[in-house]
Amino acid sequence: MCAACGTPFEVERGANARCGACLDKPPRYAAARAAMVYGGPARKILLGFKHGDRQHLVLVMAPQLVRAGGDWLGPGVLLVPVPLHRWRLWKRGFNQAALLAQAAGRRSGTPVAVDALSRVRATTTSRGMGRRKRAANVRGAFRVVHPDRIRGRDVVLVDDVLTTGATAEACARMLLRAGAKSVRVLTWARVVRDVA
Repeated sequence: MCAACGTPFEVERGANARCGACLDKPPRYAAARAAMVYGGPARKILLGFKHGDRQHLVLVMAPQLVRAGGDWLGPGVLLVPVPLHRWRLWKRGFNQAALLAQAAGRRSGTPVAVDALSRVRATTTSRGMGRRKRAANVRGAFRVVHPDRIRGRDVVLVDDVLTTGATAEACARMLLRAGAKSVRVLTWARVVRDVA
């Protein structure tokens, strides 16, 4: 897989190989990994969890998330979930990224800072948007609430799905500005397109 964005390759390219997109424009985060490729059963589980109010599915998802996180997880690292805007949180009733981070933290002994990041601006749903529109949609949407928890720490940003990486980029930018030593991204699923 790409050492930067985690996109799987069709053939083995070596441990530090990067896809064409990451060679062209490296992401702000150090690396990304996902437990599953988005599609089939992984998609069904995610949609049931996120939109079907089937929060118990986190018990199925967390072990796979911890497996994917591997050596990134442990007591010296901080898990930070991607936040929802307060209105979306009120409507849905829970933040799926926070539930994933908390469950992964319990399984791996990794501390979690659920309120380290805040979504200060509501964004429209990004379904169907391309890379540029997604980036514009989340620009200025996040703020670090507790920089003292972030400064000097290796941070693993947790989310449900990585599509273009726009949300991860926006969050990583803010976490690095707040003094994070490094930011990696860990998601349940990864949308895979053709790799150059």
